[in-house]
Amino acid sequence: MGAAVADDAFDFRPGAQVPLHGSAGQTAATFAIASAAYRDDPAIKIQDANNEWHKSEVKEPKWALLAPNLGEAFSQAVQHRMLDAGRKPLIQSFGTEPQVVVEHCLAASRIRRQRDSMLSVITLVFGVLFLPGFIFWVTAFEVRRRNNNKVAAADKLAAEALEKNKPAAEQSAARKVEREARRTAALATAIICVAAVAIAVGLIKMPLTGGWAWYLRAAFVAPLIGGVWARQICLRTAADLRDRWSALLSGGGVGAKIPEAVPGSPGETAAEQLRQNLARLSSEQQSNSVFYAGPKGILGLGTRWGSWQLAEDLVSSEEGKDIHPFRSWTVIRAIQDQLRMLERGPLHTGGFPKPMVDHWIVTPIGENAKAVARPTGEDVDAYRIRPHEVERICNEQQFGSGDRHYLGVQFTLWDGQLVITMLITVTVLHETLRIEVTGHALGPVNSLFTSKPEPRTKEVSKPLATWETTTKTLPLVNADEAVRLALRAPLTMFGMGRSYLDAKGGKLVLPEPFGLRHAWADQPWRHRFMADDALRTATPVLRVVHAAAIKVLKDHGVDTEKFGNRSGVLSGLVQDPTPRKADVYDA
Repeated sequence: MGAAVADDAFDFRPGAQVPLHGSAGQTAATFAIASAAYRDDPAIKIQDANNEWHKSEVKEPKWALLAPNLGEAFSQAVQHRMLDAGRKPLIQSFGTEPQVVVEHCLAASRIRRQRDSMLSVITLVFGVLFLPGFIFWVTAFEVRRRNNNKVAAADKLAAEALEKNKPAAEQSAARKVEREARRTAALATAIICVAAVAIAVGLIKMPLTGGWAWYLRAAFVAPLIGGVWARQICLRTAADLRDRWSALLSGGGVGAKIPEAVPGSPGETAAEQLRQNLARLSSEQQSNSVFYAGPKGILGLGTRWGSWQLAEDLVSSEEGKDIHPFRSWTVIRAIQDQLRMLERGPLHTGGFPKPMVDHWIVTPIGENAKAVARPTGEDVDAYRIRPHEVERICNEQQFGSGDRHYLGVQFTLWDGQLVITMLITVTVLHETLRIEVTGHALGPVNSLFTSKPEPRTKEVSKPLATWETTTKTLPLVNADEAVRLALRAPLTMFGMGRSYLDAKGGKLVLPEPFGLRHAWADQPWRHRFMADDALRTATPVLRVVHAAAIKVLKDHGVDTEKFGNRSGVLSGLVQDPTPRKADVYDA
């Protein structure tokens, strides 16, 4: 993509390399998203993290025992979307470091592959070699899992109907569905138990003798022995994954070990390709090209909650004299210089951290566009539009179709959980100069990603006092989960098996255009301090922008009285504490 690929521009070091982790200040949001790679919740749970504009989807499985859990589905989807050759462009993940997230997905997949290699042997020896019994037990567990899923869905439906105070008819219908699901599950369980007993009696009193008779008897026992062994392997891996999940959210962070990304010799093409794809991912994260998608706003920057415009005529300060010529870029550069000084103030009371100030080129796309196309050609260097092209767009593309230039000042706060961006654009049409400042806020990662692992529990009745209940701690891996993992294991080891798993077990479909951060971001307005930070940023930034612009106008012989008056009015309006949906035009 472009005149120079990411590896050409950023990757000069020869030999084996270890991908580096992110910088400080963005760890909370990064590690929260990365923790999804280690989670063992149902995959459908990720849909709870969907926001207004970006919705993930989990395809319903055709075979319940082949369905992935959240960690498996997330790791696989993120790796394919962010590392595969020929992938579509990504949206920048402001406030996070996507390479770190991808590394943890690779590390989690590596841990699961090590487990699956052992489970594959067990499935082959205790399953495929004893096929008649294996088919029976797999069928029994498939029916049981499907019924459990139906009961869980019915319970959720009934709970939602009750919580949302829906009409009595809807609540009654939801409870009826719940009762029917439970009856169906109980009937299926009873049929399986009767069938198991009948088969056991038949095998014991089987009239056949010799090797085949003993084989049939062993065929129904061997899978049970393999299941016990497989469960022990699964328990060890589950504990390891949960430890990593907990460590990421505790702030310590665990290293993502991915030796397959470190080529040891020139012949290791797969490792070299993976290393280059990770380097390409980091390069694209630094791109200064962003995309505007109608009411969704600028993708990756969050909600545009405010807009303030200063527009007045360019009139000479001295009658009979022309103003000294200047261009939009002249004003923008002066504003840029002053924005870099935002961290300084007359009082020693804390204040702004050091902001990131950069020039961005905004490309318009359709509201429902499923992909973006980054600029290419000689004016692009490793995903970044070159300075001379940025200056040209700033001066010339102010009206009609085409990309637009914005100067951005960005604050990454709350360890990456809040990203505040103020965008400034300067346009000159005929004799009117317009300075527009807009505020954008990207809120915290959805709480699903910040929840720590909890022990599996179940409410049970006390033995001697059945009217009382107690909480029982369950093992991390039950029999159903062990069977699921053992059945999936051989298919995860091969490419065609992976495609079969996606087709029959379902998969996670990521929202497009995809970016790790904005796909699962909540609004900041539900958090009082985050909302305050976003609102407080606007006033000083607006005043610095206006002061810098007015100084340039004075230096070029422009009468700034009207500009100053209008700036004073805006300075009062910006203190309105109410955020709005500025990208939604009610026309």
